[in-house]
Amino acid sequence: MFRFLTAGESHGPGLTAIIEGIPAGLQVLAEDIDIHLQRRQGGYGRGGRMKIERDRVTFRSGVRHGQTLGSPITLEVENRDWQNWQVKMSVTEVEEIVEPVTLARPGHADFAGSIKYGHDDIRNVIERSSARETATRVAVGALCMIFLRQFGVEIRSHVLAIGPAGDASNSAIAHNFDETYWQQVEQSPVRCGDAALSEQMIACIQDSKTRADTCGGIFEVVASGVPVGLGSYSQWDRRLSTRISAALMSIPSIKGVEIGNGFEQSRLPGSQVHDVIQYDEKQGWQHRTNHAGGIEGGISNGERIVARAAVKPISTLAHPLPTVDIRARENVSEGRYERSDVCVVPAAGVVGEAMLAIALTEAWLEKFGGDSMLETLANFKAYVATIQG
Repeated sequence: MFRFLTAGESHGPGLTAIIEGIPAGLQVLAEDIDIHLQRRQGGYGRGGRMKIERDRVTFRSGVRHGQTLGSPITLEVENRDWQNWQVKMSVTEVEEIVEPVTLARPGHADFAGSIKYGHDDIRNVIERSSARETATRVAVGALCMIFLRQFGVEIRSHVLAIGPAGDASNSAIAHNFDETYWQQVEQSPVRCGDAALSEQMIACIQDSKTRADTCGGIFEVVASGVPVGLGSYSQWDRRLSTRISAALMSIPSIKGVEIGNGFEQSRLPGSQVHDVIQYDEKQGWQHRTNHAGGIEGGISNGERIVARAAVKPISTLAHPLPTVDIRARENVSEGRYERSDVCVVPAAGVVGEAMLAIALTEAWLEKFGGDSMLETLANFKAYVATIQG
């Protein structure tokens, strides 16, 4: 069984993840994970924190001589900003007076988290609810992508819209993008493969920054090379669509998820929605279209897995909204400002890749099992041989 936990605060010493279930014998290099951590830190519209951090992963267990051991893997990502927060975030009591945070930011976890856990200092909520935690999940997801790549699976993401600037038709549902396209995405400051649209997105972010506001958008994640048969219709929580949707919804600021062109399908007749199935002696099973986004009945159908996520604007505003003081229980005309980004949609797409990889790895190991990579690969090849005939 594949599972993992993360721990750590936004301004604490660092972030930690413990991963269990990755088979022994997977070749892993820290630099292959660091690439994705750096991608998460990029994107036009990011704030000052990303200028401080230089995210790198350090393995503490489970890897020897560049290969996984089959035992739990511990990895850490250092918080460089911890140097500036050692008093405010000290584990032990301090003599200095630390001013509590009492003004809750609308749209953030500040209010609900403080009430739930009984905190009268919102700092206790901010530190763990911060999207900084996703750095650890990107590291875990990068490890999963290394694992899935051994079976021919590739995972990508691109941005479809930022604010009003967008083109939903530029989707992997309708296009089989080549490597050149994905290189253009990586070169774009907003991770959009359309150069003209990228400029419109940048202008939207600039406009939001000028108005001391924030903006959201939509990203799409794509997994190619996934065979028929991951997930199950037998129970609601074993459906692959359930797992992927939950994984994407777990990312901070995500307010909507669709598999394939899910929302559009609600407005169309069935004859224009369902993907016609065909068999070819050379290519095997295939579909004429991929409106379902690679999943039917909760099971992967052999087409590319395609999912989209709607990212709301960041909750922290340079011109704060009215709010409440949770200690004094008084309404105030203006809240507080916590250092923040203007737009995180490009970075959220990178986190989306990680979460898709995590969901697929869980389903993959559930189906193919194996304590070593040799065993898992043998099980996979044997299964594929049975469905190709």
